[in-house]
Amino acid sequence: MAGLLAAALGALAGGPVAAFAAAAYGTVGVRALLRREASRHARRARKHWLDQLCDLAADLRAGVPVAQAVALSADGADGSAGSPARAAVHLADRTGAPLAELLERIDVDARSADRGLAAAAAQAAGARATAWLLAALPLGGIGLGYGIGVDPVAVLLHTPVGGGCAVLAVALQVAGLLWAERLTSVPGRGA
Repeated sequence: MAGLLAAALGALAGGPVAAFAAAAYGTVGVRALLRREASRHARRARKHWLDQLCDLAADLRAGVPVAQAVALSADGADGSAGSPARAAVHLADRTGAPLAELLERIDVDARSADRGLAAAAAQAAGARATAWLLAALPLGGIGLGYGIGVDPVAVLLHTPVGGGCAVLAVALQVAGLLWAERLTSVPGRGA
């Protein structure tokens, strides 16, 4: 939807080449914002789930009966904590492992995995920032063109050769951004 709106605005402002560029950049930008928001939401939900798991283990260590502790952990949530807690109860029943200890180990392992994913995301952040910087670099070239007294936007939007170059450049930039996103994505995360 954002791509169509951007295309309409681009067509009104500068013709078909501007419509293509606005649609491509608008779509990529909105996609990046939506993916970032989804990643934030997933991180918050996972942290909340792990906190509930930890609380359940603490309740069990304090002597709260298993059925009551599991019911308490499911009451405060959107239902997502109830099933893993019930699965842990089932596993503890089948294996004879102490439930509180099992829950604490799950919590420790999950938080350790989260720290590893955060380290991987930090390592990938530099490459991702470089890809976005390279995508914005043509704006500097357009500014430089204006600085030396040329109208590069008119050439790009209103001549056949310039239009072809602009469409090819936008397509390559979008492909590069999507490829960089794929290369720098952290396993287990949507960002």
